[in-house]
Parts: sequence; structure tokens; C-alpha cells
Amino acid sequence: MFADSEQSFRFNAFYTIGTYHSHKEEAQALVKEIEWSGGNAAMLQLDTGDSRRFGDFASDLQQLLSDKFNQTQFHHLVNNAGIGIHAPFTATDEEQFDQLMRINFKGPFFLTRALLPLLADGGSILNMSSVLTRFTTPGFAAYAATKGAMEVLTRYQVKELGGRGIRVNILAPGAIESDFAGGTVRDNKQVNQVIADNTVLGRVGLPDDIGATLVALLSDNCHWMTAQRVEASGGMYL
Repeated sequence: MFADSEQSFRFNAFYTIGTYHSHKEEAQALVKEIEWSGGNAAMLQLDTGDSRRFGDFASDLQQLLSDKFNQTQFHHLVNNAGIGIHAPFTATDEEQFDQLMRINFKGPFFLTRALLPLLADGGSILNMSSVLTRFTTPGFAAYAATKGAMEVLTRYQVKELGGRGIRVNILAPGAIESDFAGGTVRDNKQVNQVIADNTVLGRVGLPDDIGATLVALLSDNCHWMTAQRVEASGGMYL
């Protein structure tokens, strides 16, 4: 989740409220890093796969906004929690399917609903998709289906929330060197090279590549952009 003040990003006047599932120490270290760079940040625990707790989370967020930031609302919501499970269509069991749907689709759906009263008019929502909705790679049928669902949801949110001036877009990253899906893309040199060989810009993406795109989409420079799927992949499998 990203929440900024009414000031423009270019003045570096913003605050960030992030969430973590279980790695509290790493989350707090990130808060310190953001504050060291001149920002203001806080973290809240959240299990995106447990929608029963979203009401309590919204209350905790409202309290945090008031106590730490002297705010009643936030201005940008990024639904970036997610998991990936590599399993062929014929081998994906119901437990895997339900876990993917619960975290990647049901979670963002109902979390956004719960937080709408705290999202300022004229704010924005950024959902997350994947390059795997554009091309197919065996083993990701269920995962890609959850991202396809998010793309459809994004268009409906645009229609239904546009009256409040809320922009909704969706970012589709390519393969990134991170700990996602066990860090395979980052740690497996063979996988990394195959992806790089099939990417126009000649390398695998880095977290900062996605972060820069994310910030741009939330900034005032994109104030007239809504209902857009923006891919940041370096040109994977074109």
C-alpha cells in the first residue's frame, strides 16, 4: 500500500504505509530505510488471504493515519500482495487453486472494498497483473488466470469509482530478480539467462525497474491516465 500527502512527489513530501505478512523485522528495516531517505513510513501486519480480518485492518489503518500522520484518508492504494505456484493445468489441485484465488484475487477485491471509505476522492488504485496474461508459459495456468481476473476487475473499478475521481490502472511486471516464487529467477542462472535471451532489452528486470514505473503511475504526471494495463517487462517474448 502506498499513501502520499496532497503534495506532489517532486517535493518528496509523502508517507508510505506498507504491509507485511510475517517478516516484521524486515518490514521495520524498510521503514528505517525510507525515513533515512527523507520519507515517512509505517508498517501494519496483514494476511491478504484472510478477508475476515479486513474490517479490523481498516480500523487499524484509520488509527495509524490519525496518530502518526495526522490524516483521515490516504491517496493511493497499491494491491501488490501475491503468490505464485508453478503447476501444470492438469496437476493443479483445488488447494493450490483456492490459495492462488484467495490471495491474488479475492484479497485485493475485498481489501479494496474495505478501504474505500479511507481512500480520498481524486486518489488512485494500482492493481498488479503479469506478463503471463499476454503470453503463455506452461505451468502457470491458475496463476495467470488470477491476474486475468484482476485486469477485468480493474476496468469495472474504473467505471464504478470514476464518479469520485479515482483512477484505477494495472501494472504487469515481467520476470524480476526477487524472492518471488522462491527466488528462482534471481538465483537460478540458467532460468535467468533464458529470460534475458528472450527480453528485448537483454536482461532480467530488477525490483527498482518496477518501483520506478509504479511511482510514475501514481504521480501527478499520470493524472489523466485510467483503465490502462501498463507492462514493465523490458520487452519479454515480443
